[in-house]
Amino acid sequence: MRAALRLAAVTATLFALASGGVVAQPAPMSAPMTERITAPSEPPRVDMARLDLGLRARALADGVYVIEGANADFSPANGCNIINTGFIVTDAGVVVVNTGPSRRYGEQQRALIERTTGQPVVQVVHLNLHPDYFLGNQAYADLPRRATEATRAGMAREAAAYETNLYRLCGDWMKGTQALLPDAGPATSLDAAASAGVLRIGGRELLLQELRGHTDSDLVLIDRRSGVAFIGGLAFADRIPTTPHARIDDWLASLTTLAATLKAADARVIVPSHGPVRADTSALFQTRDYLRWLDHRLRTSARNGLELAEVLKLPVPAPYKDWAAVQTEYLRNVVHLFPGHEQAVLGAAR
Repeated sequence: MRAALRLAAVTATLFALASGGVVAQPAPMSAPMTERITAPSEPPRVDMARLDLGLRARALADGVYVIEGANADFSPANGCNIINTGFIVTDAGVVVVNTGPSRRYGEQQRALIERTTGQPVVQVVHLNLHPDYFLGNQAYADLPRRATEATRAGMAREAAAYETNLYRLCGDWMKGTQALLPDAGPATSLDAAASAGVLRIGGRELLLQELRGHTDSDLVLIDRRSGVAFIGGLAFADRIPTTPHARIDDWLASLTTLAATLKAADARVIVPSHGPVRADTSALFQTRDYLRWLDHRLRTSARNGLELAEVLKLPVPAPYKDWAAVQTEYLRNVVHLFPGHEQAVLGAAR
């Protein structure tokens, strides 16, 4: 069994995980903190002329910050910055959670972190293989960059395509960007660095849990001291999920497990990689309900003999039609997933 899977198995012993059923919500946060976390944040002020992403750090708890991206699809207008990255201050320095979609993002992110904290960055953690999780790595070439073995392998497999696609979508924002993978080998692999699912650094304990479904390896990171959880791409808030590597059944099972983990860890702030930060688990409910609806639509359409073009013409109901990136991501969802349902129907008919 891969070391990445061993991490998931060991981590499971930290929590009383659910085996199924309804997603549970953790206890509500206190009113003042809830208001601070859920207050609408001002979007980054992108300066296209200067290629300045306008990154800002927002404190979620003592020593824990988020850098929020646009809740949208990649575009030059937002600098192709659509991801929420984060950083955690420890007594040994700063841990960065994901490095953004470009070299320029990584450089501006690192400068912002050092201005905000007055401390050096000491390592980077990547939560999955998607391009906006690691294409800022050139700014951290001198530091350990950690990921699970499965995530690193996926990045290596997809890196060339990511570079091509984001240059096409983002133009000048991608100048100088070349994929720099997480470090290889046991000294820097998360699978070896975490003891019983906990990465200990500078007085902080970062709980790690590897799930799957959105990708082959979806890592969740929870700062035990503050209760802030960085949940990566497992849940999207007010946004259509991305599905290029998705397996819906696994994803739904992981959402149930994740909800139990968050409750057991007393997570009080939920940071999805895409969409607003939440003081509850509503993003998990949103994503679960959308995936169930999408899977039913595609499965039913295939059984009824619809073709891809016909499925794409079907109306998207509320609330999904009002979510961010619906015009682009829903189309991609159908293109990614419908052929599998068609093949299943054809196979059953033989």
